[in-house]
Amino acid sequence: MLTMKDIIREGHPTLALKAKDVELPLNDDDKNTLKLMMEFLENSQNPEISEEYELRPGVGLAAPQINISKRMIAVLTFDEKNEKLYKMLLINPKIISHSVQNSYLPGGEGCLSVDREVEGLVPRHKKIKVRAHLYNPETDEIKQVEIRISGFVSIVLQHEIDHLNGVLFVDIVKDSLEDAEPVLFLGEEIESEEE
Repeated sequence: MLTMKDIIREGHPTLALKAKDVELPLNDDDKNTLKLMMEFLENSQNPEISEEYELRPGVGLAAPQINISKRMIAVLTFDEKNEKLYKMLLINPKIISHSVQNSYLPGGEGCLSVDREVEGLVPRHKKIKVRAHLYNPETDEIKQVEIRISGFVSIVLQHEIDHLNGVLFVDIVKDSLEDAEPVLFLGEEIESEEE
């Protein structure tokens, strides 16, 4: 089980590295890492478990945050507008297109690897299209997907993909943003693409 002791913090050299691509098919170590990352997010969102183990709640986690410099992320967040749970383990995710329009979270962003409060806004693309391999630990299957997404879930994905490129949100925070829209919760469907 991962705890906050396993999360490396701002200033750690691994957080500034560009993570390595993950070889497919996944080896057992990578599968286990992905399962532990999702378990952390589930535990961090469970009030009793998070209190017992002093976990900060998270909606996303990138492998570099647990000092594994590989291109793997876990996302667990509920889209209130569509009443849909986004629970994804993504391997080698890449933003392949994005909108010109920018957006931001009005309250700013936070990060499990950043212990301090950070004032300001983080510019994000309003809509993105991500290509990745999606791992399903229940069936042990991997499939290539393209995810077209906007709103809060899009911001979560962009935040986690930044970790894979050695970027923390504190590196790109701005005092103000012009021509960007505040984001509430909304998202769009995931499309599966067979290889």
